[in-house]
Amino acid sequence: MIAFRIPPLTLEILSGDISLEDVDAVVNAANNHFWMGSGVAGALKARGGPAIESEAMARGPVEPGDAVVTAGGLLPARHVIHAAVMGQDLQTSTAIIERATRRVLELAEHNRFASIALPAFGTGVGGYSIRDCARIIIDAIRAHRCGHLRLVRLVLFGAHAYRVFAEVAGERLGPPLDGPPDCPISA
Repeated sequence: MIAFRIPPLTLEILSGDISLEDVDAVVNAANNHFWMGSGVAGALKARGGPAIESEAMARGPVEPGDAVVTAGGLLPARHVIHAAVMGQDLQTSTAIIERATRRVLELAEHNRFASIALPAFGTGVGGYSIRDCARIIIDAIRAHRCGHLRLVRLVLFGAHAYRVFAEVAGERLGPPLDGPPDCPISA
């Protein structure tokens, strides 16, 4: 894991399984109808139960780039933010990923979440570039004006995605933290 400060926020980047994250909300890289197939959505549904998908689908469809919040089911996270990073064609774009990331951050603030965990939007089924995704997500987090949010954790699948996100974060945010965050984080 590597961490960066974007006061008052801490950004953590790690390789792991997002369905195991104990945060206020995990983020699902979803299609705009919110059916949960494979990848991040499949992992969240498998661990959290089918009620997550049922609740999300009842709130869709939405325009790509929008998002909705559901309960976390059996997940350690109390909520899931379903970000529609693609339509039914399973294609995404820079504009959609930018809108979806901003919308996730807005919903986190609106729901008074202190901690969220996000995947690399659109880089699996959507085929989007990991480097471009990292740039978009990190820039959106850097530009976000925090209210309640104190921890954003980017949980990536595999060493390659982790290395790319860590490198892009270093380029855009400067050197990482040497030790633990300098303020307590409620998760």
